[in-house]
Amino acid sequence: MPVDAPDAPKAELHLWPYRSLPRRGFVWIMGLGFTLMLVPLLALLGTATLWWLLPFGLGAMGALWFFIEKNYKDGEILEELLIWSDHMTLTRHGPGKKVQHWEANTYWVTVEMHKKDGPIPNYVTLKGNNREVEIGAFLSEKERPQLHRELCEALLRAKSFS
Repeated sequence: MPVDAPDAPKAELHLWPYRSLPRRGFVWIMGLGFTLMLVPLLALLGTATLWWLLPFGLGAMGALWFFIEKNYKDGEILEELLIWSDHMTLTRHGPGKKVQHWEANTYWVTVEMHKKDGPIPNYVTLKGNNREVEIGAFLSEKERPQLHRELCEALLRAKSFS
C-alpha cells in the first residue's frame, strides 16, 4: 500500500500464514472429540474396563490439544516488507519471538521465483546486499506467483521514485 509522507515507505507488505482452524473451531473440535470419545465409554459405565480405557481416551484428547496448540504456535509468523526509494527492509517475526532482519539498497534488489529448483514450488526470494532471503514460503503454491508479480511491480515503482 503506497504512502504519501516524505519519509514513509513507498510500499508496505505484511504476510502471515492462513489459519484454516480458528480458535472457535478449535473449541468445537475438542468438544466433538470429547463427546465422540465418551460414546463407546458409556457402555462400560460401572465396569473396571472403563478405568483401563479412560487414560487412553484422555491421553488421545491431550495429544490432540497439544498438537493443535503446537501448530498454532509454529504458525505465528509475520513478515513485514517496507520499501523506500533508496532502501528496503524485510523483518520476519517467527515462532518463539524469533526476529530476523534483512536490509538492502532498493536499486540492487532483485525478486526471483524458483519454479522447480527451490525447496518448494514457486519459491520466491529477494536478492540484495550479498544475501538471498526467502519471502512468503508459507503461502500456497498458487499464491507465490502473485506475490512475485506484486513484489516486482512495487520494486519497479519504488525505483522510479529515485
